[in-house]
Amino acid sequence: MTQPEDPNRVLIFDTTLRDGEQSPGISLNAHEKLEIAQQLARLGVDVIEAGFPITSPGDFDAVQEISRRVEGPVIAGLARTHVADIDAAWNAVKDAERPRIHTFISTSDIHIHHQLQTTRDDVKGQARAAVAHAKQYLDDVEFSPMDATRADVEFTGEVCQVAIDEGANTINIPDTVGYTMPHEFTEYLLRLYELVPKLKDVVLSVHCHDDLGLAVANSFAGLRAGARQVECAVNGIGERAGNASLEEIVMLLRTRQPDVGLATGVVTQELARTSRLVSRLTGYPVQPNKAVVGRNAFAHESGIHQDGVLKERTTYEIMDATTVGLAANSIVLGKHSGRHALQQALSELGFELSGQSLNTAFRRFKEIADKKKHVTALDLEALVTDELREEITGYQLEWFDVEASSRRPPHATVGIRMPDGEEVRGSFTGDGPVDAIFRAINAATGSEARLREFRVDAVTGGQDALGETSVVLEIAGVSGSGQGVSTDILEAAGRAYVRALSNATRRRGIMAEAEEALATEAEAIRTP
Repeated sequence: MTQPEDPNRVLIFDTTLRDGEQSPGISLNAHEKLEIAQQLARLGVDVIEAGFPITSPGDFDAVQEISRRVEGPVIAGLARTHVADIDAAWNAVKDAERPRIHTFISTSDIHIHHQLQTTRDDVKGQARAAVAHAKQYLDDVEFSPMDATRADVEFTGEVCQVAIDEGANTINIPDTVGYTMPHEFTEYLLRLYELVPKLKDVVLSVHCHDDLGLAVANSFAGLRAGARQVECAVNGIGERAGNASLEEIVMLLRTRQPDVGLATGVVTQELARTSRLVSRLTGYPVQPNKAVVGRNAFAHESGIHQDGVLKERTTYEIMDATTVGLAANSIVLGKHSGRHALQQALSELGFELSGQSLNTAFRRFKEIADKKKHVTALDLEALVTDELREEITGYQLEWFDVEASSRRPPHATVGIRMPDGEEVRGSFTGDGPVDAIFRAINAATGSEARLREFRVDAVTGGQDALGETSVVLEIAGVSGSGQGVSTDILEAAGRAYVRALSNATRRRGIMAEAEEALATEAEAIRTP
């Protein structure tokens, strides 16, 4: 990808499915990644970094599936400068309408000496070879000098020059550990332009982390210095403190567009929906006071603020809630609504369901509608996301019984559908009904999972609100997250637990396969 025809157009490179998924406790499967990628396409991002294909067969399959089924954005696969990484990335993205390989190597001395244990000359050689190898497969190649902002700018400039000479179309400058301040980042990039004149002929990108809370500020500083691509993630998720928040940088540029003169192609009305979807599937909550998409982002508690907003919204609001899709909690359906009405409502929300998927969603809708007076758009989003997740779960909660009393410990019995289709039962007592259910699930499945986090949220307001639960658990050092939705908190909790158990078990299997492959490779090397 060369510079945008419009010099004021900022490309949004979304790394939710790659850097975002590396957040502790997040374990998305291929189906969930595809669902997020399809929503990102509706959101209008320019590039989707779909994953790191070499890391596991599951990640490779997910990137390949997204490449085959998601149209519109560029689909990128991440790769180190190793030949095997680049080959894996190419094979994963080659079926995309617009594929990209994104390769990287560190340029900071602290990484070169301690992590890579090599030399600056070797780094330059690896960068040259990697970009050249990737260009044999496709035209769109991005190169990143990792930890660039802690590296010698002159050396980083040499490596970037090498990458451009070999055909890199995008040069991304990462603030990998979130150490830089905005004025330093501006100075760094301006100096880089001086050192590498050809940088003006390619897309300069920035990728900033939030360790000091400066990811969005640094990204904005990068744009002011000439960058025209921002690498960011929905809800700001990512390694450690996370990445620059996609919704924040987008709405910053939109709200201050007359002053800044920069714009994106993002459909901002899809921001809140995208945020909710990513939150549900990752199990990472959005803090109430989160800018742009938090539930308090447009709420006013102070009487002075309320009075001002009632008289004129702009007295205390610099953005309109409808521009980010936060006015989507309208009543959509009632208990007498039919299958066609449900299908139409889901279509308006971006869910195209038919056949068995629609039948299953309709069954769950009727169950919910019998318990709630009205089913809102937010209810439908939660319900359908929950039901789609059910189709690919390893374990399934079939039923549960709970006996609870203030005079004796609660006792739970559960029926669990195993991956092979067999139904097993388990019983246990606990400190409370939820704890009893979790322990009973462990007993039924023979697992020794330990609960790390449990959270309950209401999807909407009111006494009949859907409850949304999130669970993070750990098995033998491997974590997994899961979510569940129901008007019954105990049922939602049980659903979330079995999904977290499924994800942790799946991750353990993937890690075991990788370890076995490494052991086999090592044995082959030792054998003459």
